Amino acid sequence: MPKGIIVKALSGFYYVKDGESESVIECRGRGVFRNKNINPLVGDFVEYEAEKDIEGTITKVEARKNELIRPPISNIDQAILVFSSKEPEFSTILLDRFLVLIESKNIKPIICISKVDLLDSEQRKKIDQFRDEYVKIGYDVLLLSSKTTEGLAQIIPYLRGKNSVFAGQSGVGKSSLLNALDHELKIKTNAISMSLGRGKHTTRHVELIEIHGGYVADTPGFSSLEFNEVEEGDLGGCFPEISEISENCKFRGCLHVREPHCAVKDAVQNGEVVDYRYEHYVQFLEEIKERKPRY
Repeated sequence: MPKGIIVKALSGFYYVKDGESESVIECRGRGVFRNKNINPLVGDFVEYEAEKDIEGTITKVEARKNELIRPPISNIDQAILVFSSKEPEFSTILLDRFLVLIESKNIKPIICISKVDLLDSEQRKKIDQFRDEYVKIGYDVLLLSSKTTEGLAQIIPYLRGKNSVFAGQSGVGKSSLLNALDHELKIKTNAISMSLGRGKHTTRHVELIEIHGGYVADTPGFSSLEFNEVEEGDLGGCFPEISEISENCKFRGCLHVREPHCAVKDAVQNGEVVDYRYEHYVQFLEEIKERKPRY
């Protein structure tokens, strides 16, 4: 049975790129999928039957390692988070919000901080400090110029062999970066917002575009930044440094706020955990606790 990956979904058709021939087959899903509540997504690895050279039927959807609801896509390896160092100002709380959502989906984040060439020496010193703090946690952090093409040499090696989404702050040049990576994309830079769903993307379907030996989703990264799928007991696991230190807490299930003998609170006191990261953790925890219950 031939296998492939769904690279586009449009109007009930799934476009499967064959794993060997690399030809694209226009497929329908099996009728039984609907009965079993199976909804094929872009990014799914599938088996299919080819009825003609360019038409077929998807017969099996392989197990997913993750999936996003908005955009509807699966098996994402990494999220390239583009944040500005100025205009708009660099925001650690917005970055940490994205990081929690991405960590909760088992997606590797790559942090890109753009426009660093526009900073004065004091501003650059502060951005370098942020970079060092996130690198110490274990994140990959790239510093990019406002000249889009200068950042490509740093980003391209990360794309090879991976399924990637781009996301991050509004107005930081994500669209320009994607256009520079692949001139065929031609994303309108004023018609797209990848952070809070403001603005509309020029395409109405999700598609994986092959760029530099990997796939990039031609779609906004996240349309919601709420923690609807993160439970309070799981939040600490989305902060790598808190997750590691929490193993030394006296009580299992410690939420690192009011509990005694908490190794995380001790680590904040002695500077092992950066103050603002812990403050964001506490703020996000309150958001999750106040979330209306789902039935």
